[in-house]
Amino acid sequence: MEELVALCKRRGFIFQSNEIYGGLQGLYDYGPLGVELKNNIKQSWWTSMVYDRDDIEGLDASILTHPDVLKYSGHEDTFSDPLVDCKSCGERFRADQVPDYCKEEDLTEPRQFNLMFKTNVGPVDDGASFAYLRPETAQQIFTNFKNVVDSTSRTLPFGIAQIGKAFRNEITPRNFIFRVREFEQMELEFFVEPGSDEDWHKKWVENRLSWWEEQGVSKDKLELLHVTGEDLAHYSKATVDIMYKFPHGLEELEGIANRTDFDLGSHSKNQEDLAISAKTAKNTSSNAKLAIQDIKTNEWVVPYVIEPSAGVDRGFLAILNESYQVQELENGKERVVLSLKPHLAPIKAAVIPLKKNNSELVDLAHKLKNELQNLRIGRVVVENTGNIGKSYRKHDEIGTPLCITIDFDSLEKNQVTVRDRDSMEQKTIDISDIPDFFKDYLIK
Repeated sequence: MEELVALCKRRGFIFQSNEIYGGLQGLYDYGPLGVELKNNIKQSWWTSMVYDRDDIEGLDASILTHPDVLKYSGHEDTFSDPLVDCKSCGERFRADQVPDYCKEEDLTEPRQFNLMFKTNVGPVDDGASFAYLRPETAQQIFTNFKNVVDSTSRTLPFGIAQIGKAFRNEITPRNFIFRVREFEQMELEFFVEPGSDEDWHKKWVENRLSWWEEQGVSKDKLELLHVTGEDLAHYSKATVDIMYKFPHGLEELEGIANRTDFDLGSHSKNQEDLAISAKTAKNTSSNAKLAIQDIKTNEWVVPYVIEPSAGVDRGFLAILNESYQVQELENGKERVVLSLKPHLAPIKAAVIPLKKNNSELVDLAHKLKNELQNLRIGRVVVENTGNIGKSYRKHDEIGTPLCITIDFDSLEKNQVTVRDRDSMEQKTIDISDIPDFFKDYLIK
């Protein structure tokens, strides 16, 4: 983990938030390379969910959330943790996470602590008008269910996908970006007919495993955990967690839950008129019936929902950990390389002039860079340091798949040298062939 943290700071992937003022625990900023990798992860997820399928729509809902949403979802009652204070070390811990060095006689009685951030709404801070910063992206999907159905004429099965920020007032943020207070979720709510939910749950577990492998996460480091007993959320009929061997241990990367009809049922009016199987609190505030009409029987059905939910930050950490390698070279030296999948790489290609002060080489490098950038496949840069070896090492370390060197043969013969990051093999290619080579290499 220390090597990953050092790499992130050194190369501009991730910085401690508000660092010049001592930082804020559990908050991080994504730097120039980090934002590219993060956006590429999100785009890969969005493409697989919304573009590659014909049964999923997208959504981008507000972060500020009406209190009633989180009241009827159960968050106001359940989204809290029991805390204890240690009198000897002065630290505060969740009751089930007290370290061994704290003696039981030094611990206070557990007290409940709300994990949701609350903020005032409107000009007067009188405590009467407030909203929550959403602790998850799911609830706004459920409250928009009728809007999406009415505007798209969707029928079961179908899904609503959303990527967005969520906020949890974690007591002990830890393990770099694994557990933080402000994070991003990639969440799908897939609505199905009751009775078909168990088959769909299995399909989505398999789908999500395959997706993580396509992002370069080794199958050998993934395990499935079938959540049971008290660990199962109150709304869940079944949950399977995809567990990953992070540097700090085996932890959850993504959860796939069968939430039954709990959520739509909880947010519906006239619940007694609907055949809701889940145990829900009586809702006297909603003005909508979150159900869908069966076109054959004309009966109203409250769909079950399968929810694959992944953290972008945890995914970032897993992908970074998988791709990070320290390789020994033939000359006895070492190189650090991020063997990122090309579609995730922050920079797709670096164009490197052999001499930094030669205007002809530099101008040609910029011309080729602009041509490749205009293909809109990803970011391309000119690396004008004048030191080819150091440029190669830098771009190995940040995961750039291709380095293209502009030398004097480029001026005389219209040829460039292309170097592959993983194999370090170099080949000479005509400049006119580079755009097609670039597309074929990155779009597979």
